[in-house]
Amino acid sequence: MSFIKEFKEFAMRGSVVDLAVGVIIGGAFGKIVDSLVKDIMMPILGKLLGGVDFRHFYINLGDQTYATLAEAEQAGAPLVKYGAFINSAIDFVIIAFAIFVAIKAINRLKRTEPPAPAPEPAPEPEDVKLLREIRDALKRG
Repeated sequence: MSFIKEFKEFAMRGSVVDLAVGVIIGGAFGKIVDSLVKDIMMPILGKLLGGVDFRHFYINLGDQTYATLAEAEQAGAPLVKYGAFINSAIDFVIIAFAIFVAIKAINRLKRTEPPAPAPEPAPEPEDVKLLREIRDALKRG
């Protein structure tokens, strides 16, 4: 089998195509969630906390002091940007929640097959039937 033909068969499998579509949609969804967090949620949260902007929270590990994060970055100072980490953590929670809700909805939409009817009991053999009749007769008599 030629390499091109083998690759074509691999690439056209349903699972590979589904994975590609999932990655593309996931990338677009990630941009939407990133914008939701950075442009909507964090400003609201910052306003509720007295005008705080989480993006500018950092710890300077260098010897010099800088007035802003931008100045520290431009100077190449070693920084711990925990504000960016907070934004990323909120991104993760939102994405995880959205995936949870989507999977829950998909599971509800799946059709559940009705359970198979229970098989009818096999007819009793004649000897068992006869023994039951004898037992019942002895009880009565």
